[in-house]
Amino acid sequence: MPHYDEEESTAELVAPDVPLASHSGLSPRAAALPIPSHADNTISIPASRSSMGDAGSLMHNLSLSPSTKARRGSRNSFGTSLPIPRSPRRSRASLQRAAPAVSRDILASQVQDMAKEKVANAKNMAFVFDIDGVLAHGNEPIEPAKEALKMLNGDNELGIKIPYILLTNGGGKPEVARCEQLSEILEVPISTDQFIQSHTPMQALAEYYETVLVCGGEGVQAREVAQTYGFKNPVHPKDILAWDPSASPWRVFSDADRAMTKPQDFSQIKFDAILVFADSRDYATDMQLILDLLLAEDGKLLTRAQDPVSSRIPIYFSQGDLVFPTEHKGPPRLTQGAFRIAIEAQYKALTGVELERVVYGKPERATYTYADEVLRSWMEQIHNENKLPQNIYMIGDNPQSDIVGGNMYGWNTCLVRTGVFQGKDGENDKNNPASFGVFDNVLEAVKAAVRRELGQEFKLKWNPKVNPILSGDDDSAVE
Repeated sequence: MPHYDEEESTAELVAPDVPLASHSGLSPRAAALPIPSHADNTISIPASRSSMGDAGSLMHNLSLSPSTKARRGSRNSFGTSLPIPRSPRRSRASLQRAAPAVSRDILASQVQDMAKEKVANAKNMAFVFDIDGVLAHGNEPIEPAKEALKMLNGDNELGIKIPYILLTNGGGKPEVARCEQLSEILEVPISTDQFIQSHTPMQALAEYYETVLVCGGEGVQAREVAQTYGFKNPVHPKDILAWDPSASPWRVFSDADRAMTKPQDFSQIKFDAILVFADSRDYATDMQLILDLLLAEDGKLLTRAQDPVSSRIPIYFSQGDLVFPTEHKGPPRLTQGAFRIAIEAQYKALTGVELERVVYGKPERATYTYADEVLRSWMEQIHNENKLPQNIYMIGDNPQSDIVGGNMYGWNTCLVRTGVFQGKDGENDKNNPASFGVFDNVLEAVKAAVRRELGQEFKLKWNPKVNPILSGDDDSAVE
């Protein structure tokens, strides 16, 4: 069964019924942050990390420990439970998936009837793909990924769909828009029901918070995302700039920005939480407003709390990656983890204490538990079987998120050389090795996994001349 090996953790676990103050040395009020738990439409994921920020150890050296395993004591999460949605929200519209020709459906059904053991094995395996560095670089596809996904969508000897979902630490736009973009790039239909962005599990927070500051992403799409999740009053930093441009002295704010804003009298509004959905496009403004709210009296702008620690509202980051691969030909670029570390360092410099925060995304446990929910739902859609496949393969390019998270959750992990990881042929990552191996690209990883589960002779193309009488084993099928 999927699990996290808690013996690997360097942090002392905090029992849910023990006040955090008794472990942290903080005053009782300082520890009593209003982190939610228990709601009809959410699942609570027990915390397994400390809530303390990473800034203390990084103040003079902003670099990661080479092993995520050694850093697991500084990830999450207030000594209580984190909420995730109980199941994928059906309000997120699925894309229509084009069906194969009826004649092929009939032939495939006949072939599958005569190969029941292989069909059972195909339904008992699944893939979980990272996106950036595995399937695409920004808006540019990684070409072998197209063939891999087409094969899993039914272009194989059984004409059967092998379950897969996409699990990315990217985000900043609605799931529907991102799936439409990926469908065009990869030339296969991608449904929102098989897609998880870093902030997708954070929709569960809408059960608990009404007015939230949402940061990151292009334009004001983060606010649109929050609205689709059910937050009643999501506020974007640009909305605050439209109300008071002087709030950020080094702002980036154009007439076009102003046209998309929804200003209010924010001096009269109490913020309940801060949500960082994606990478900031205006670091100066986002950092300033986040610090304003963290230091405010009970989440009210233009105020300063006498004890900012005890009155601090919670802050959530959708993921913790420090770097990610892009179209850039040089080393990977900094991402949300760098922004988080900067916020933590600024908060510590201003208050003298560590910032408590929540991090979702890979490799955090809540994201993997939510992935189970999505996989079960997707299995029901494509095979009418609401169950979790036993043999799950995580394919990623980042050892410190994709691989360490998959390893801790008991998945088979595959590391590819098309993104963050650039090891030599046959060389695994030394600190966070992939359990199933290292591959040149995602297609090679998928081939190896499929043949492990379905046999070395399994054909990775549908044969249009298949003869069901021969159980689909016509020699003319393409490898």
